[in-house]
Amino acid sequence: MSTRAKATLAASCAISVFIIWGVHYQQIKERDDMFQGVLRDDERRREKMRQRQQEFEESKRKREIYERTQTVVSSEQR
Repeated sequence: MSTRAKATLAASCAISVFIIWGVHYQQIKERDDMFQGVLRDDERRREKMRQRQQEFEESKRKREIYERTQTVVSSEQR
């Protein structure tokens, strides 16, 4: 095999190895990015649930105050 053919083969092998490594690196990075998205979604969902719970507690507190200060007639008693 000539020197030129050996150099071409070595260059082809090196480029192939680099491309394969690059694709694997990109897949790992994409997988990690997707997982981080799942973690962000979970945190966002927990925060939303916490806010809803706070709103519910505030609504409950207001209702108790209104019921103490006002007479409430249910629709069944009419």
